[in-house]
Amino acid sequence: MSAKLQHEKIIFGLAIKQLRQARNMSFADLAQASGLSVSYLNEIEKGKKYPKEEKLDHLMQALGLNAAALPSLLAQKHMSPVMELLASNFLNDLPLDVFGIELAKVAEIIAGAPAQVNAFISALLDISRNYALREEHFYFAALRAYLELHNNYFEDLEQAAIDCIRQFGIPDRRPLPASTLAGILEHAYGYCLDNDGLDAYPELNHLRAVFIPSQRRLLLKSSLSETQRSFQFGKEIGFNFLKLKQRAVTSSLQRGRSFEEVLNHARATYFSDALLLPLHPFVDDIRQFFALDCWDERAFLWLLDKYAATPEMFFHRLTNILPQFMGLDNLFFMRFTHTPATGTFEVDRELHLSRRHQPHGNAVAEHYCRRWITIRLLEALCPQPQNANEGELLARVQLSSIIDSNDQYLSITVARAGYPTPQQNVSVTLGLLVNDALRQKVRFLNDPTIQQRAVGTTCERCPLTDCTERAAPPLIITKKQQYQQVQELLLRLDGQL
Repeated sequence: MSAKLQHEKIIFGLAIKQLRQARNMSFADLAQASGLSVSYLNEIEKGKKYPKEEKLDHLMQALGLNAAALPSLLAQKHMSPVMELLASNFLNDLPLDVFGIELAKVAEIIAGAPAQVNAFISALLDISRNYALREEHFYFAALRAYLELHNNYFEDLEQAAIDCIRQFGIPDRRPLPASTLAGILEHAYGYCLDNDGLDAYPELNHLRAVFIPSQRRLLLKSSLSETQRSFQFGKEIGFNFLKLKQRAVTSSLQRGRSFEEVLNHARATYFSDALLLPLHPFVDDIRQFFALDCWDERAFLWLLDKYAATPEMFFHRLTNILPQFMGLDNLFFMRFTHTPATGTFEVDRELHLSRRHQPHGNAVAEHYCRRWITIRLLEALCPQPQNANEGELLARVQLSSIIDSNDQYLSITVARAGYPTPQQNVSVTLGLLVNDALRQKVRFLNDPTIQQRAVGTTCERCPLTDCTERAAPPLIITKKQQYQQVQELLLRLDGQL
């Protein structure tokens, strides 16, 4: 069945439903008048069936029309935005089925919406065309929504990791040697591991690994650390153990070809983290750390060493377990990259649970607030050696009070130099909303040595007038103030007339 035929079924079903309801006919009434079964009519209105010519004639006659009127019926003005939306593949690019949403139901909602909503949909389509939004943007946005919907915790993947550990007799001791996982790939799944296979392809220098399905070969970059090898091996085991067929062959997604591919990549990544940082020991360690009376940077970095985890792996694992096992579900995760040569800071990954928190990424080339601990720590890395293997990890904590808001966050940041490339530094931040739950679970929250600062999102939107770290003038704030002044003046002038 072609996509076009599916669209025709949905539009036809909507039209039949509106005609039936306009005539105050029930399914039983229409079934009796047309000679078609109630279940068949229900399938038509849901956009799953399209009647053949003879049945179509009976159906149209039962509704007081003839088949010749069908084209004009489907071309009604209020149907136009729905037809345009379906024809654009805008909705088809979104994995609605993952959220239990039927495409036909979405079309029905749009068709029954007021004219203003239809106009909005049309405008949205124009924007997507004008800015050439690519379908993979929708896939990654949908993935983030999917993770946030489930509080980034998946019981089936946790259990799969436990089952895998038991099945292959993986020891409890951590860190887990890469050789242990390599043996599983070679003996259980028939992999051929080429530990320096990518070195011959300088154009693939930005990748850590490439899988060649036809040869069951995994080409690796020779400069990978033990942790990076373990993570890549764990991910490959995940693709096989979870039986994920549609997958990318590169270590990082270059371009999402489908939502299933993007989702499977995320599932294999989750699985690998769960292998390397097993659930129950990790939860116990975090509870003990949060029970400390004072923030202890060395104790925090010791936990990373215990599991031989990269900061990103460690923080992602925290977003898995904190909502589920400690009731801390108001949190955000952000990864910043800093290019010292240009002085630019960018957010390339983020996750928000419970709601969208401040701070968050922006795509308007504004200057992120230099008061954030994550920015200040990246700036502190500039004198560090630009070598991924030599760059020292820095871990800091801050109580960040959001300007023009009552929100305050416990922000924990780890940064290091020369990662992912020698020309960039990276930091990852976990922000936990300060509320009653956090006060009960994190004892060191009351540590008087933790620095407290008022922070904004970007300099352009910050009203502080005495900020010594400001990197750009408050252009957005200034424009708002000017607009407000003009409005107040106009009101005064109107009162004098």
